[in-house]
Amino acid sequence: MMAAGAVPKCMAAALGVRGIARGANFEHATNSLAWVQLRTVGKLRWGVRVRTRGESLRSISSLNLRAAAASSEGNGAAGDSKEVDYDYDLVTIGGGSGGVRASRFAANHGAKVAVCELPFSTIASDTTGGVGGTCVLRGCVPKKILVYGSQFGHNFEDSKGFGWSYETEPKHDWRTLIDKKNKELHRLVGVYKNILKNNNVTLIEGRGKILDPHTVDINGKRIRARNILVAVGGRAFVPNIPGKEHVITSDEALDLPSRPAKICIVGGGYIALEFATIFSGLGTEVHVFVRQDKVLRGFDEEIREFVADQMALKGVKFHFGESPTAVEKISDGKYKLVTTKRSEEADSIMFATGRKANTRNLGLEDVGVQVDGTGAIKVDEYSRTDVPSIWAIGDVTNRVNLTPVALMEGMAFANTAFGNKPTKPDHRYIASAVFTQPPIGTVGLTEAEALDLYGDIDIYTTSFRPMKATISGLGNKTFIKIVVDASSDVVVGVHMCGDDSPEILQGFGVAVKAKLTKAQFDETVGIHPTAAEELVTMRSPTRKLRQKASQQVPAGGVVPAV
Repeated sequence: MMAAGAVPKCMAAALGVRGIARGANFEHATNSLAWVQLRTVGKLRWGVRVRTRGESLRSISSLNLRAAAASSEGNGAAGDSKEVDYDYDLVTIGGGSGGVRASRFAANHGAKVAVCELPFSTIASDTTGGVGGTCVLRGCVPKKILVYGSQFGHNFEDSKGFGWSYETEPKHDWRTLIDKKNKELHRLVGVYKNILKNNNVTLIEGRGKILDPHTVDINGKRIRARNILVAVGGRAFVPNIPGKEHVITSDEALDLPSRPAKICIVGGGYIALEFATIFSGLGTEVHVFVRQDKVLRGFDEEIREFVADQMALKGVKFHFGESPTAVEKISDGKYKLVTTKRSEEADSIMFATGRKANTRNLGLEDVGVQVDGTGAIKVDEYSRTDVPSIWAIGDVTNRVNLTPVALMEGMAFANTAFGNKPTKPDHRYIASAVFTQPPIGTVGLTEAEALDLYGDIDIYTTSFRPMKATISGLGNKTFIKIVVDASSDVVVGVHMCGDDSPEILQGFGVAVKAKLTKAQFDETVGIHPTAAEELVTMRSPTRKLRQKASQQVPAGGVVPAV
């Protein structure tokens, strides 16, 4: 007779730890096997349960098995003799870029997956959203469409130097641009829905709320899931000042019924600057109010100065060292922005003062998921929360808030949770862009970051008028900077501001990620005539910084002995 609690040797099956029966005692686990003892009335029996409804047995990674020991007792009510039936292996809350990528890759690994997302709207709210998320519907894509539209204003001016003339000044119709943009958004929503459908991912429209480590409520319907992924992104943040109800954010700015003749934009980050160039290029008088003495905190210092100067040449008016204190609605339908130094009237007041994780009313705190002071979800290096069955990716974790990063994190999650290939997202050397006019492309470390990390660095810079500007007669310039670790000659940062910078830096992002040396840059034959060729023809350092020696070496100078 087998002793109570002993594991029968004849039973051998891979057990999905999220399939432990309610009230079961976790008895034993190895990298490939897990056992549970099922409580029944009057006797003990052994069994395994790893099926979702209608699904066959699945294998899972040892990473999941190890997590079971800490979470198994919280999987159901004690004394319930029924086995757990999961509706899905994965329920993803949030159908943005990261959530869709994670879900379809999980499905490709054989998981049964559902995504819940709110109904589509161009402006996000507690009841509206849309498949595609912020980037596709009210971020990267519509913003870039408006950037394209605004560039023509400068192109018309450039063209005069090339012999073009116009009997009347070109006019822009805002409504046409917005209608075209919205038509494209509707098309993209359909594309994303088809991506889910073609990968056998179920789309459930509604707001998801987590009730326990394995249950999500969607519009009153409770759905059981072995794993829950939170990918709800972020929302625009407006500080709590008098009159905040009168301001618009980037959501509303992308869908205004008419273009304002004058706009005040509060903020010095990339969203503020991108919208400043959009409105300026379309003919709006633009005032930007920045709390600090420079724009783009966190970017390389020389890039920060250069882009502000170039934007000012195109008509954007900057007000540095000013913070908003109130917004007032005045009698003629306009608004007044009051700052610590002045007041300014405009047709619209836009705040681009940051974004916060969209975690309100998700039920996270009730199930033990920890968030930081801004509401962002805390995760480990595999994107897992402190509740082992709940994961989070993208902007809701406030790691690196970029769409391609959310895509990368989504793939890493799918490999870890369902592909038997634990994968950590790699947040090193991520290329990014700011679609100002001129635009910025950047990858790797700033000069200050490299100096702090390596101590001894070489800096290469160049600033020039591109060929187009020499003919147009306008003041457009390009700035390029290369940061090199002096001890290894490895290029650790490349920064550029000028026409086509984002397109150029995508390619050089590969070079920096691959840890190419400055010598290898120099050995590369350039493409002529282009601005990009400057990146492989900068032979002499502008300056050599030697932190250990506590002094700066001028270009061509002798490196001091250490």
